[in-house]
Amino acid sequence: MRISITPCSAKKDASLRNSGVRVTPDKLYTATTTRRFIEKCKATGVNWAIFSDQYGVWFPHVVHEWYEKDPDTVTDAEFRVLLRSFDDSLSNYDEILFYHNPGRFHPLHRRLVKETKLGGKLSLFSHLSEIR
Repeated sequence: MRISITPCSAKKDASLRNSGVRVTPDKLYTATTTRRFIEKCKATGVNWAIFSDQYGVWFPHVVHEWYEKDPDTVTDAEFRVLLRSFDDSLSNYDEILFYHNPGRFHPLHRRLVKETKLGGKLSLFSHLSEIR
């Protein structure tokens, strides 16, 4: 079983801010790169998720409230929780494809892919055409 995952984005639907409304990740994120990732995954029918700096692995059927969490503010304790979420949430997958922009790959996400115990299952990719 395979899954494609990408980091969250700072650009979110502003109408949801402070609303208390819980939505799925495809309703929250508005950044072009993230939208294209989600739409490509949906169009090809692949399993997908967003790696949220607040919530960890966020699957498309799960709802959360709007949040503000800059990856630069993630503490070591928070990182350990996020890493555990990543490892636990994705452990049943045989292949984990991590979509990223090499020129804008945040150090937090670089650390995540380096420290995950699932490294043997994880591959980085940077072109949407690789979603299959």
